[in-house]
Amino acid sequence: MPTDAPPADDQSGLHGRLVESLGLSICGGELAPGTILFIDDLMARHAVSRSVVREALRVLSSMGLVTSRRRVGTLVLDRSAWNVYDPLVIRWRLATGGRLTQLRSITELRTAVEPQAARLAAERARPLEASELVTLAGQLWAAGQDGRMDDFLRLDIEFHTRVLAASGNEMFEHLHKQVAEVLAGRHAYGLMPHHPHVDALQLHSDVAASIQRGDGDRAHEAMVAIMDRTMGETRQLWEEQEGVPAAGV
Repeated sequence: MPTDAPPADDQSGLHGRLVESLGLSICGGELAPGTILFIDDLMARHAVSRSVVREALRVLSSMGLVTSRRRVGTLVLDRSAWNVYDPLVIRWRLATGGRLTQLRSITELRTAVEPQAARLAAERARPLEASELVTLAGQLWAAGQDGRMDDFLRLDIEFHTRVLAASGNEMFEHLHKQVAEVLAGRHAYGLMPHHPHVDALQLHSDVAASIQRGDGDRAHEAMVAIMDRTMGETRQLWEEQEGVPAAGV
């Protein structure tokens, strides 16, 4: 039987684009808290079907960005209701005017978590895991020294993901997507140095070597230093790009 419905792949693409558009608008403040979203309006504005709109709103609701109110419509929620750990929420906030607030909050989270993850990794990593981490740190060093920043980003994400995994703590491990989003965001929006400083490269090697030796204190200390450098670089870039005083960050 003939049908006017688009193919499944098209539906999926329309749904993804609508989620992205609405998510960016909410996280960027264009759709302010308290705004009522009506399905018919969204259908007309975005030229999509009712089912696409409903599915997109369902996804946004699961992130805490909106909620459905009977006989009212779909209400845009305040930031206090958002699932700020959702990788897409992090990505959208990094892409909008809330970039600096998002970057600061997740860097502070990393500062609290990753040094302890490195300490635990020194106690719990299997020999092969530790050996591969040392190799990865060497590849990261080479990419940074050569200025191959796309490779550096990929390797940096993998390095921090592996440290979190090697900690043996499943809650730490599940933060890898959030860490990946903020590292990718720093890269995409020019919020990191054009060439990694040699000290930062050395500290990554120190973390890996300490984990391999089973030296939890040194692994923790080196990761703290990485996070301190990250926060310092971020403060400087905020001041240069946004006029945010470094002392007030």
